[in-house]
Amino acid sequence: MELKYVIPNMEKTFGNLEYAGEGKVEQRRINGRMTTLSRSYNLYSDIQRADDIEVILPQEVGEKFFEHEEKVKLVNAKITAEGYKIGDRGFTKYILHADDMVKA
Repeated sequence: MELKYVIPNMEKTFGNLEYAGEGKVEQRRINGRMTTLSRSYNLYSDIQRADDIEVILPQEVGEKFFEHEEKVKLVNAKITAEGYKIGDRGFTKYILHADDMVKA
């Protein structure tokens, strides 16, 4: 059985989320033109305090503009896992995707 994604309990997992700034833009050349595929944004969590939370949104929702530390809410959030190795050790990177991000 393959694990495609996990739907987190947003309140218990992340608590309140605040906008922390723009992340990366993933682009690819399609038919000779650069096309944006997705955008990532950094968020603060009052539960996951060690690191910022990075969420990836699809291009269809467009670019998001929020004030710094403005409370936000994720729509249809899912977590995927990506494995990688360094030397002989295996690690997992968890990636948070959402259909949209709106003001809370």
